[in-house]
Amino acid sequence: MRPPPATPSPIVGETVLELRGISKSFGALKVIDDLTLHVEEGEAVGIVGPNGAGKTTMFNLISGELLPDAGSIEFDRLVIISNPSYLRARRGIGRTFQIPQPFNGLTVFENVVVGYSFGNVDAGGEGHEQCAEILRATGLLPRANDAAGTLTLLERKRLELARALATGPRVLLLDEIAGGLTEHEVDELVELIRSIRAGGVSIVWIEHVVNALLAVVDRLVAIHYGRNLIEGNPHEVMSSPQVREVYLGIEE
Repeated sequence: MRPPPATPSPIVGETVLELRGISKSFGALKVIDDLTLHVEEGEAVGIVGPNGAGKTTMFNLISGELLPDAGSIEFDRLVIISNPSYLRARRGIGRTFQIPQPFNGLTVFENVVVGYSFGNVDAGGEGHEQCAEILRATGLLPRANDAAGTLTLLERKRLELARALATGPRVLLLDEIAGGLTEHEVDELVELIRSIRAGGVSIVWIEHVVNALLAVVDRLVAIHYGRNLIEGNPHEVMSSPQVREVYLGIEE
């Protein structure tokens, strides 16, 4: 895929999200092992790793679908491990899922209203104007009154973004949102994510479409077997011997 042209990065600020020594096991299988991660205000961080590395489990721990066995998760310098997922959303952690999960029987507009009404701590009334603006920004306004179950894959991915944005996130977790899209659709998605970030939302993006990541993120974190492997400049991380060995089996 042709990487989209680079755009200036927003100025990043203080740490808004931090994982400290997080671990998670399912029976005898340790999926996350003493993992650390920090995300600064306004920063875009990419997460890479082979299948089974623990990437989605890490998102489930951040968003509250799972509880860690050890370690700490802080948001705005407050420990949030005891917070249920809905409260984390209201604090400002939004996410999308690798497989879109819309309410298929509701319209596109109603799906976004649900996100606004139940996830946004600043929600006043039903937020119809705000939801319409989110649909406009994500290119879904023409489909607002259509059932979500009739959307194409790209449109369902956009609806995942729209519903997450309706919660008013400060940190947005993107889980392989470019998967299954054509090159042109990926380019459109990259531009949309850039515009979201330009609005001040921090991004944490798990993705196997590496060119899309490299067009957006400031820093890349590689994990393997639930552990930190390497992090830093995105191009340097992807060309590092550690990542080449993990992904390609190439020892240098």
